Amino acid sequence: MPAAALKPKPTQSTAKRAVPLDLPYEPVEKRPLPPGRPRDWYVTHNRRLKAMRLAIALLDSGVHLPNQARNETIRSAAELIGVHPPSDTTCHMVRALMRYSR
Repeated sequence: MPAAALKPKPTQSTAKRAVPLDLPYEPVEKRPLPPGRPRDWYVTHNRRLKAMRLAIALLDSGVHLPNQARNETIRSAAELIGVHPPSDTTCHMVRALMRYSR
């Protein structure tokens, strides 16, 4: 088999454009949430989004294990990326996201 046949082909998403991995964190464009849901749904949804942002920021900063992510570490990451300090519940959710992604 020729060596060219063994070379992996680039995926469609990266073939046409470069993937900027080393750029600083920039929030995605916000879209309005769907209307008509109970208030609790919106609170939970926003908490999950915040926890995901914080988990990504921690992973990017070198915190890879949930036991390394104390509340103070998570809150300092929140300050670094420019979001309000998370509650204890959100900090717990960040650690859970880090735990279950392994």
